[in-house]
Amino acid sequence: MIRALCAALLAASAIGAAAAEVRRGPVTNLPIPRFVSMKASEGNIRRGPSLTHKIDWVFKRRDMPLRIVAEHGHWRRVQDRDGAGGWIHYALLSGVRTVIVEQDMLKLRNRPEATAPQVAILELGVIARLGECRPEWCRVSAGGYRGWAPKSSLWGVGPEELRD
Repeated sequence: MIRALCAALLAASAIGAAAAEVRRGPVTNLPIPRFVSMKASEGNIRRGPSLTHKIDWVFKRRDMPLRIVAEHGHWRRVQDRDGAGGWIHYALLSGVRTVIVEQDMLKLRNRPEATAPQVAILELGVIARLGECRPEWCRVSAGGYRGWAPKSSLWGVGPEELRD
């Protein structure tokens, strides 16, 4: 009985340790980092979290996936797929998930299998809407086409992320 109790305590502490590793945003209590997308067709990226900070550049691609890495009030520190980023007002962001195709001539399949029939081909840099994700495949839609793509060919979804 003591062994069973010790095993249960060890398992509980391991679960607690794993849960403690997930960072949460101080404003939203959502996981950090996490992916979002640009709601607006244009968004100023600033050096700091306020309107008084200098604009470093402007993101000009609606639906572009971004990774939130920090929060401060109404501001989110974001990064694009190249690691470039800065602070943007939260009103310019959306929780709608999108991805960028990272492989030129990416074949979308009608099932999450490498041998499944091809539905469409997506070019490098295409932004697609993210749907269900399994361990190695995600369902995406772009340009009126829907299909499955290898997760490793997409930026905007975590390698261990699963979605229904």
